Amino acid sequence: MNALAVLDWRRKVAAMYADVRANPDPEAAHRAWQVARNHLLASHQESPVPLAERATFTGVPVAPYDPRLRFTARVDTDVDPVRIEVNTATDGIVPFERAGVAHLPGVGDLDVWWLASYGGGIFVPIRDTRADGATYPGGRYVVDTVKGADLGGDDGHLVLDLNFAYNPSCAYDPAWSCPLAPPGNVVPVAVNAGELMRTDHGPHS
Repeated sequence: MNALAVLDWRRKVAAMYADVRANPDPEAAHRAWQVARNHLLASHQESPVPLAERATFTGVPVAPYDPRLRFTARVDTDVDPVRIEVNTATDGIVPFERAGVAHLPGVGDLDVWWLASYGGGIFVPIRDTRADGATYPGGRYVVDTVKGADLGGDDGHLVLDLNFAYNPSCAYDPAWSCPLAPPGNVVPVAVNAGELMRTDHGPHS
């Protein structure tokens, strides 16, 4: 690991999401987010896209923006405590504690997790029921604040815009080991939004 390169990646991701939060037009912010993410994936030293594939990388397919899948959800904190420990090859055991549940009309409930280690952070993955290979089968990430992926929200609410659901690093290269969506983050519908997988060549072309 190149610590300064990882720091630069984190800074660029945080800046990308700061621009998303500052933009009053979510659809325009989504377009800019796609461009910025694809640039990082194609060119950054810490991109999860394997080095040998970056020269031919042309971007991740993304579903058209659907404003019905943008929610400002109150986090229901009246839930039983749950702790999970995710064993990863790269980060060791990663502990999460359930901070609450977000209820998304027409989609389902998503557990909101707190990273229970140094610094902390909110983590909200999602896995849908699509069986056509169009979405990463282990689930995607909507919010991961420790990595800078923060769509905003205040006063007990989180912005959960499923159009910004993105593939974890392990979707690009099995050398990465990622926390996947636990049962409380599996929704009973197909989520036709966010980053997709190419069914012929993986998550990118």
